[in-house]
This record gives sequence, structure tokens and C-alpha cells, in this order.
Amino acid sequence: MPAVRGRLAERILPEAAVHRMLSLEENERDRAILTLLYASGVRVSELCGLRWRDLQENGDSAQITVFGKGGKTRAIRLPVSVAKQLFGIRLAGDGGDRPVFRSRKRGGGLQQTAVLRIVRRAAQRAGLNVAVSPHWLRHAHASHALDRGAPIHLVQATLGHASITTTGRYLHARPTDSSSRFLGL
Repeated sequence: MPAVRGRLAERILPEAAVHRMLSLEENERDRAILTLLYASGVRVSELCGLRWRDLQENGDSAQITVFGKGGKTRAIRLPVSVAKQLFGIRLAGDGGDRPVFRSRKRGGGLQQTAVLRIVRRAAQRAGLNVAVSPHWLRHAHASHALDRGAPIHLVQATLGHASITTTGRYLHARPTDSSSRFLGL
């Protein structure tokens, strides 16, 4: 079988681009979606399946419990600012089995295609001329966390990777760095 060209490095957004996407989003719910995708590294299916019972206060912050790929459940602690943002979009009567992110038209949970549209519009507003998907924010989470010194096993647990090898791909996908800068040329 022929080798497949790895494109992970092309799908890692610079931190400044992610922050532009978040800051330029005016809709509270959509900003919370973008922020949670980046801050937690959840898959779009996990975000769409999130219910209010899956969001628990944890000290001054909160954590989400997601049911992920391979039938595995994991808890992800959220930064205080993200927890506040999520609780800030909660409406009267929200709780229990109601979706955290509801469709404005149908009232049920958002579909993955709706989240894709939200991410694409945010990327366009931020001046990104590539077809960004929700998974790119997961890639950005992993890469930026490792760049900032997060232990690889913590990133692995947060993302729900079964193998450290999968998480290790982010160590090799650094589009903005190279060992050539150490050569003194």
C-alpha cells in the first residue's frame, strides 16, 4: 500500500488565528461553541451530544463529561472563563437531558453540519482562506497545549486518544518551527 502524505501540519491554525475567530464572533452561543471546541479539544460529535447534565461545577470552574469514540467516557476540566461562558448561555428551564447547544430552528440539539457552518463563518470573518472544520480546533488545542508545555499524557487523556502515538503526531507537526534555526546559518 502506498504511503499517504500527512497533512496535519497544514490543519493546525496559529494561536492568533484562533483568537481572532473567537473574538470576532458576536453571537454568544456560537462563540461558546467555538471556545469549547478549542478549549476542550472535543470532537464535533461530542459537542453536539453534550447535555446540561454533562456539565458540572467543579470548584471555581466546571468540567464536562463526554461520551467519545470507542465508547469511552472522559471528563474534561474547563478553564474558569469557558465555564462562565457556558453557564452564561443557559436559559431558564435548561438542565438535565436538554442539549447545551440547541438549534434555533428545531429546538433540539445542533447537528454537526450546523457546527461546521458556524466554524467556517468564523474562519472567514477572521480572514482565513482555507476550509476550516471543527476538527481543526481540536488539532489547534493539542498543538498549542504541547507548545505551551502541557505533558503529552495529559493532552492524550483530554483528547481521548487510545495511543500516545496518536497524540505524539502533534509533536512532529510544527509548521512554524524547525531545527534549522539552531544551525547558525
